[in-house]
Amino acid sequence: MNKTELIEHISEQADISKAAAGRSLDALVGAVKKALKKGDDVTLVGFGTFHTAKRAARTGRNPRTGEPIKIKAAKVPKFRPGKDLKDAVN
Repeated sequence: MNKTELIEHISEQADISKAAAGRSLDALVGAVKKALKKGDDVTLVGFGTFHTAKRAARTGRNPRTGEPIKIKAAKVPKFRPGKDLKDAVN
């Protein structure tokens, strides 16, 4: 499912226009990004939790030349599914 299909589904389920569904989805994604950038977790009970994790600096290799390169430390977004979501998939 891509973003357009998700907006269409939200529009049908919530009985709102596609434009309103698109704005709602964009607002949700923006709120999650903003919270993760501040270092907060976003928990949707029954769905899951968005959080950040630290990735340590490490040495990698350039695939073309094989020479080692330094990769900086970074914060990466992660998602931990909730029980209801796990049960729905299995």
